[in-house]
Amino acid sequence: MMAAQAPRLVLPDGDFQAYLFDCDGTIADSMPLHYIAWKQALGEWNCRSFDEKLFYAWGGLPVAEIIARLNRLDGLFMPLEEVRRRKEELYFELLPRLAAVPEVLEHIELQYGRIPFAVVSGSTRDSVLQSLQALGLSEKFPLLVCAGDYAHSKPHPEPFLLAARKLGVKPEHCLVFEDTDFGIQAAQAAGMGWVKVPLPWQRLQSGSVSR
Repeated sequence: MMAAQAPRLVLPDGDFQAYLFDCDGTIADSMPLHYIAWKQALGEWNCRSFDEKLFYAWGGLPVAEIIARLNRLDGLFMPLEEVRRRKEELYFELLPRLAAVPEVLEHIELQYGRIPFAVVSGSTRDSVLQSLQALGLSEKFPLLVCAGDYAHSKPHPEPFLLAARKLGVKPEHCLVFEDTDFGIQAAQAAGMGWVKVPLPWQRLQSGSVSR
């Protein structure tokens, strides 16, 4: 019998009693699909400055905040709620193409039922639920902390601290899985351990950055 292969995402040492996962780009390999939806939705309002580099730099920000920033950047007046709905509508159309991030899925399967999980996301609850349902993972995440559940978004620690409080686990015993710099900064500010999930083009390389 062949020995089981070691997980590809190396976790930091620590007494972790709960895992907190970002969703987009962490559990779900959804960032390329979100970018397609963003480009089409913004193109309908002649907003052209949201290139791929900026898209990944702003990863983890709530959708409404991204639209507000683009309005200021380009001097536009895009209606936040209308553009948000249109962008999510376009993303939902792409969900049949969605896959899980395999490096993260391994750790979900290893620890499911042993320690509590939560999703902590800058996306709307509907978007997170749709992504998890498309991947067949929604039952593994009874706790979702999403845009609208907190006053301060990542890189503020509030979203992660709220999840830890709801799970009844001290922050220092939580491990955060994140793919964005804002998310890592939020985990650090919350006093939590963290592991950086490789971006799509980095998954062709071995190893990951963790702490």
